[in-house]
Formats: sequence, structure tokens, C-alpha cells
Amino acid sequence: MTEPTDVDDDPSVTSRRRFLREGGALMGGAVMAGGLAGGDALAATENADNLPPNVPEWMKTPGDPMGSQLYGTPSPFEKGVIKNIPKDLQQYLSASGRTPLQDLDGIITPNGLFYERHHSGVPTIDPAQHRLMLHGLVDKPLIFTMDDIRRFPSESHVYFLECSGNPTYKKPYGKTASDLVGLLSCAEWTGVSLKLVLQEAGLQPGAKWVVAEGADAAAMTRSIPIEKCLDDAMLAYSQNGERLRPQQGYPLRLLLPGFEGNMNVKWLRRLHVTAEPTYSREETSKYTDLMPNGSAREFTFYMEAKSIITRPSGGQRLNEPGFHEISGIAWSGHGKVRRVDVSVDDGKSWQEAQLQEPVLTRALTRFRLPWHWDGQPAVIQSRATDETGYVQPTLAELLAVRGDNYFYHNNAIWPWRIAKDGEVTNANA
Repeated sequence: MTEPTDVDDDPSVTSRRRFLREGGALMGGAVMAGGLAGGDALAATENADNLPPNVPEWMKTPGDPMGSQLYGTPSPFEKGVIKNIPKDLQQYLSASGRTPLQDLDGIITPNGLFYERHHSGVPTIDPAQHRLMLHGLVDKPLIFTMDDIRRFPSESHVYFLECSGNPTYKKPYGKTASDLVGLLSCAEWTGVSLKLVLQEAGLQPGAKWVVAEGADAAAMTRSIPIEKCLDDAMLAYSQNGERLRPQQGYPLRLLLPGFEGNMNVKWLRRLHVTAEPTYSREETSKYTDLMPNGSAREFTFYMEAKSIITRPSGGQRLNEPGFHEISGIAWSGHGKVRRVDVSVDDGKSWQEAQLQEPVLTRALTRFRLPWHWDGQPAVIQSRATDETGYVQPTLAELLAVRGDNYFYHNNAIWPWRIAKDGEVTNANA
């Protein structure tokens, strides 16, 4: 017979109980004040006649007909939740748009907010005219139509995708979570196993690399080790249940779970099986790691364990002391996140956060920690550990090893400073 469990030992039950106990008076006061804690409710409401016990305007007339939106759009009240695109960015040379991580919940990034990174604009490709060429060290060179690709058995997986320059080691680092690590998103990808496609052509002895080329004007090209191609690599044609967006490689892209985003070649048109890497521009002059002694590390494919608190985070404000849930995301290119620790005293002590299920390999993992803010200045931060035992380092620890010449693969801890008035800013800025 199972012994009864002490609910006080259950963090989820304890946190709910503490919230109800400590937040009861707060919530009651909020209702009396008009709905929002801090007395901001009336200011945030254009028409007080819509507040209880009155009948709001939107109940008095029928809503928009279904036919007015052939493709669903967000509420107009969420119009500020958009991609973070720098105003001075040269869009056709080296463009990027960041995901507003601080405005999202869960682990899946909506397609319209998925981060972008491209090198020569976004091509408009007719899928009926698109072809994938497979040649080189194979028994049977092949050319696939999109219909051919979709005839292979399909599979769907949730994976994150992150640019290795997310962020760089150069100040200023940014104000918000999006500024810092917004070149990161997570989706459910649907496509076919690259291994199946390679087996269809038949790999020859000596096949060690696959050179992938995109159909954009930059002919984006990267070399992929054959071990990855025969593991979990995918040829993806759908994202979150619909066909890829043009910005994400429509009609076909390469997906390499856990590898730096630049290698996940979009608008995929060619796979060249070779004995050696091609040493393209993107793996020589770019996407290499300069060390303090002047040497360069090449082929640093994997994204290391990383995390960031998204609420509260830079650009936000705590309205008043009391209960606040600390929430964020963690990920690792080497597999699952095993734990996330959170510090609310500038790294002096750490508490283990609760990981929200599901915890998937090479996907974002949401973490949460109940916190009672006493109204005094504080520095909060998170630290991820993945299933290999690797622990996310501080920025100082990374710089001590890699020096100031480093540009890519910054997976440092990012602390947020909370001022007495509740304003949240980047503590490393």
C-alpha cells in the first residue's frame, strides 16, 4: 500500500498554495481597484463602461464573419508582438529578424514570429519547378521533385533552431531577451529522413561529407559530416503543421537538430556527397571561432547548453512586490535539458526550477520558479545543465578561455537586474 504524500514536499502544490495564501489579498484588492494590480486597470481601459458589472460592447453585436479572414491573424490588441528587425539592417546583404521571446509562452514559436537569417533576400520559388539534385559519391545520382520527396515516409519532430551568433561577444549586448538571444525559435518540423534519401541513391565507400546548397541568390553552401546525415537530419517541407514559409526555406530545407542555424540550408536544391568538406565562405571566413593565439576553430557545429529568463526580463517592469513567477527557456544541441537552476541573489545561491513537460531532445524546454519579490534591488539569472552533464558557464568564464576575438557560440548566463521601482534591465550591459 502506498504511503500518503506530504503535499508540502510537492513543489507544484506548495507553490500554488503559497500563491493563494500570499496573493489572496492582492487579488481581492485588484478586483476592487478595477481589475489590475497596481491600480493600472482604469488607465489601461479606454471605456470603463465595458467593465463588470456592465455588459461590454463586444457582447452587443455579432463579431466578424468567418469569411473576412481566410488566413487567421492575431488579435489587434497583440499588434506589438512582432519580429524584432533592426531599422538599419541592409536587408539584401545580411538580414535577420529576431523572435520576441519575452512575449511568448510555452516552447513552440508561431510561424509568423520565427526568427529569420538570410544572406541575399528571400527567393520566391515555384514548388512545381523546384528540384533537389543528389550526386557525387553515390551509386545512382538522382533528381527529386517535391512530389518525389513527399512520397518518402514522413516524420515530425520538435526541434529548436539557433544562429551561432546569438549573441556575439561584442557589446552592446542588447536590452531585451529578443535583443540578446532572439535568433532562436522552436517548431514542429515535418519532412523525411535524409538517411532514407541517401540510401535511395546508395552511398559509395569514401563518402564522408554532404555539401548542401541553397537556391537563394547567395547559393548558401555548407558541408555536413556524413554521421549527422545518417542520424537525425531531415529534409523538412512543413513547419508547425503547414508548409514552410518562404523565409524558412519554402519549399524544402535541410534540418540538422542541434547544429548551428547557418548549416540548416534553406531553399535546398543540391546535395553533393564528397570525401572532403568544401570549405565554403560560410565555413572559413565566417562561422569559425577565433582563439586568443590567432588560430581558428573550424566546424564547431553543436550549440551548447543555454538558458535565459524571459519573464521578468529586460524591458519589463514588476508593478509591485509580492508573488511573481520566474519563467524562461533552456535548450541544448547535445540532447535534453536535465535541469535549470535559478538565482535571485546575483549568483550567490541557486534553486532548482521546475521543468515543464514535455522535455524533448534538442528542443526548447520551459522552466518555472515561484518567487516572492521583497521590493528591493535584485539580480536574477538561470543556468542550464544538459543530459551530458555540461553546465552553462558565465560570460567571464567564456571570455577567460576564448578571449575577445571570439564571435560565435556565446552560450553564457545572462542576468537581469531588477531595480527598486521594478524596472528590469540587462545586468551585463
